Amino acid sequence: MYTIAVRTTQNVFIHYPLASVGDRILGYIIDLLIYIVYLIAMVALLSSLDIEAIWLLITLLALPYMFYKPLFEILMDGQTPGKRAMNIKVVRIDGTPATLGGYILRWLFGLFELNFASGLFAMLAVIASGKGQRIGDMVAGTTVVKLEEEKTMSAQSAFISPEVSYEVIFPQAVQLNPADVELIQRSLEINRELGNSKPMLALTEKVKNQLGIRTDFPPVKFLYTLIKDYHHLSSLS
Repeated sequence: MYTIAVRTTQNVFIHYPLASVGDRILGYIIDLLIYIVYLIAMVALLSSLDIEAIWLLITLLALPYMFYKPLFEILMDGQTPGKRAMNIKVVRIDGTPATLGGYILRWLFGLFELNFASGLFAMLAVIASGKGQRIGDMVAGTTVVKLEEEKTMSAQSAFISPEVSYEVIFPQAVQLNPADVELIQRSLEINRELGNSKPMLALTEKVKNQLGIRTDFPPVKFLYTLIKDYHHLSSLS
C-alpha cells in the first residue's frame, strides 16, 4: 500500500495510507448533502421574504456551491466537513501541508472532474495513478491521505498512572509536556497497529538526546516506561 510520510511539528515523519476511493466518495456525498440542506434552507428563506431578485437567488445558491471546497480546505487545513467526517485530508505528495495555490488548482480542475460524467473520470484517475491522485491533484502536486482514527481515550487514560509506591526509572520524564507524551503515544500506536517502527525509533533517539538519558532498554519498553514515569511524576505535582 502506498503511504505518504507526513512531517510533524517535532520533525518526526509519520506514514499515512492513501484515502480509499470509497472514503473520498462518501466524503463528497456528505459535503453534497450539507449543500442540499443549505439550498433548501435558502429557498425557504427567500420564499418567505417574497424576494424575486434572480441575481440574489443565484448568488446565494451558486457561489457557496462553487467555493465550498476550497474555502473549507483552506480554513480547515486540507479538510471539508465531509473529509473530516471520513478522517481524510488533502496534503502535498511529499507529506507537507498543501499550499493556497494547490487548493485552488485542485478545486478548479475539480469543477470539471467531479461534475462531468458524475465524477467517473476523477474516480478512474485516482485508481490508475497509484498515488490517489485525480487530475487536479496531479497538477497541484497533492493527494488525499487517511488519518488514523482518534482514540476515544486520552494519553492520560491510556497509560494509567501506577500506584503511589511506583519507582520512577527515568526522573527526566518530568521535563516532558503533554504534547511530547501524545507524540510518543502516537508513535507507539503506529508501531503496534501498522508495523511501522521508524517514527518510534527516531523519536526514541530524539528523546534520549533531549533528556540526556542513557539506557539499554529496547525502544518500546523505554517509551512506555517514560510515559508511565511522566504520569506518575505529574500526579505528584
